[in-house]
Amino acid sequence: MSNGKDIYKTRCQNCHGENGEGLGKLAPPLTDSVFLKNNKTRLACIIRNGTNEKMTINGKEYQEKMPAFPELADIDVAQVMVYITNSFGNNQGFVPYNKVSIHLQNCK
Repeated sequence: MSNGKDIYKTRCQNCHGENGEGLGKLAPPLTDSVFLKNNKTRLACIIRNGTNEKMTINGKEYQEKMPAFPELADIDVAQVMVYITNSFGNNQGFVPYNKVSIHLQNCK
């Protein structure tokens, strides 16, 4: 959690907020446990490769491009996923590093 929190603070917090609240229409909140749970296998790819696809979170649409973070190692992606999915009112448990590596190999 602590390594994931550090990564979040330096890479994600400017857009997604200190408390995962998001940034208006520009960056979605990370407080929607349903979205995170339903997209858990895609989160690693979104974090590493960014995205510009339209997403509906808490009934609001977001289409701004999220930047990629290709410099993050698989373990870094896993740690930030653990932090995000267990913070901001989320409680989804451990994210195994080996699963994250597999998800990253299968990004489309």
